[in-house]
Amino acid sequence: MAYLLRLTAEADKEYAESAEWYERQKEDLGLRFIEIIERKLTIITANPFRYPVRKYNFREAPIRIFPYLIVYKVYIRKKEIAVYAIFHSSRNPKTKYRRK
Repeated sequence: MAYLLRLTAEADKEYAESAEWYERQKEDLGLRFIEIIERKLTIITANPFRYPVRKYNFREAPIRIFPYLIVYKVYIRKKEIAVYAIFHSSRNPKTKYRRK
């Protein structure tokens, strides 16, 4: 059975704000950001255990072209992947695990 992917409200907000910011920098760059994030989310959904556990059972999937990490947890019993952050790597790393 496949895992259901869910973005928390905070992760969804970070995602939208980041895409908008990139789009303001250069036309279609926001769309490129979305394509790359969506591709990584597809990879995570296909194999949620691909990326190692870091801290507090959070996993981090790095984004190659943009300085971001997708921070998520896998809930085996629920068959769910919860994305807690689309985290810019220049931010304070201590805050990436302070999610609800």
